[in-house]
Amino acid sequence: MTTAHGHGSARRPPRADARLNRERLIATAQDVFAEAGPEASLNEIARRAGVGPGTLYRHFPNRFALLTAVLRDRIEALCGLAETLLASESADDALARWLRAFLVHARVDQGLGGAVMTEDPDALGLDCHRLILDAAAGLLARAQRRGTARPDLTADDLVRLVVGIALSTAHGTDSTQPDRLLGLVLDATYGTPLRNG
Repeated sequence: MTTAHGHGSARRPPRADARLNRERLIATAQDVFAEAGPEASLNEIARRAGVGPGTLYRHFPNRFALLTAVLRDRIEALCGLAETLLASESADDALARWLRAFLVHARVDQGLGGAVMTEDPDALGLDCHRLILDAAAGLLARAQRRGTARPDLTADDLVRLVVGIALSTAHGTDSTQPDRLLGLVLDATYGTPLRNG
């Protein structure tokens, strides 16, 4: 048995202050990337998080590592929200709330989340596209089982529509447009399927 001060081969969990620094860096990076984009100053992130640049680089050796951690954190939060909403009373409200949260996710970092998912879902080392699709599919299927969401709609349709809104409004001046466009998507979600021919 190895004591806390011993030199055993078992890897010790990170110290509480190291864990807190990492969490603070990720939270701060989310804010700074949202303001200045993915090329934001890493030194500014460290300064705002109240740590030195050396501490940032100990946790995240490069920009991509930090971006990966930020996006992973946001995706985990989105998936956690979907799980919570699956237990809510209204399937329609649950789907609408999650799609609004997903739109915010896709627009943060000036569209980086949406661009990564559509261009290279494997770049982060995790299948974000699959996680997002699974979350959307669970909520959509519940609304379809209740008979409120149109049966011909797929989770992939919804994800692509929301990503499209995020990317097309990334540099727009009308701050109400993304939510207005999402409202149109939601109207179509509960509309009548179009007949071909």
